[in-house]
Amino acid sequence: MTTTPEMIARQQPLATDFGYRTTAAEVIAGHDLAGKRAIVTGGYSGLGLETVKALAGAGVTVVVPARRPDAAASALAGVTGVEVESMDLSDLESVAAFTASVRGAAKPIDLVIDVAGVMAPPQGLTAQGWDTQFGTNHLGHFALVSGVAPLLVEGSRVVSYSSTGHYRSPVLFDDINFESTPYDPWVAYGQAKTANALFAVGLDARAANRGIHAFSVHPGGIMTDLQRHISKEELIKRQWIDADGNPNPLFKTPAEGAATGLWAATAPELLTRGGVYCEDSSIKGVVSADHADMTTGGVKEWAIDVDFADRLWDLSVAATGLDPFSE
Repeated sequence: MTTTPEMIARQQPLATDFGYRTTAAEVIAGHDLAGKRAIVTGGYSGLGLETVKALAGAGVTVVVPARRPDAAASALAGVTGVEVESMDLSDLESVAAFTASVRGAAKPIDLVIDVAGVMAPPQGLTAQGWDTQFGTNHLGHFALVSGVAPLLVEGSRVVSYSSTGHYRSPVLFDDINFESTPYDPWVAYGQAKTANALFAVGLDARAANRGIHAFSVHPGGIMTDLQRHISKEELIKRQWIDADGNPNPLFKTPAEGAATGLWAATAPELLTRGGVYCEDSSIKGVVSADHADMTTGGVKEWAIDVDFADRLWDLSVAATGLDPFSE
């Protein structure tokens, strides 16, 4: 691994006035966002829905790409300033059609917040033959951001939803699709979440000279539709819910879970911290590769490693045929 001293310095802890229970509305209060334009994936349920509501309430026009446009329109009914378009994040051709439509509108994009994802499904492949979690959570978002890159303006930010789940695995560059090793849904999830963090590192390195920055975030433990592939028995075993189906009281609400992503999208103190991994509307330190306690906070070096970020970037360019911010 080659985590540069500069990247380690950026990732040094940064405390703020916000915390674990800060809400989305609280974290953007006082920011003048009126007239800005954002894209939010997963914007019609869970954390994405709370993100859209907060942004729309602050005067932002929000484009919500949706695999189920009718369901999205229903969930967002009554939220002003929202545009719903069709897109399947797991299909790069669908992502290309969406981004072509956005480019056709020729309107500047100030924020891209990549919330959507899939967690621990049965083994499968995307339309283009990638592991479902890697292909959906990372490559779909890489293609989306790449496709709208010409519309990003100076001051734009891209927020990539990672997770403390990145502790479970680095990117398995030699076996991303689990062709040589048995499929483990949690290892695959960890790989995808590490990729989400590395995407922010790679993107910021290429776009910062244009005044465009990228960050990754861990939203915290929250019960949403993300857990739909996990059985009730496993959820109880993991103490995410009790026998009656009630979420662990230590978990955040969706409004609290959406806060860190919006903090990363707006905090002025992050302008010199591009590419960092954020949590609880703050920055925590770096933990060792063998650190296993996911409750302590902090990011593993493999998720902010510049060599890994460059290797992932090259792989993603080859997979999508897109190379944003290349000279």
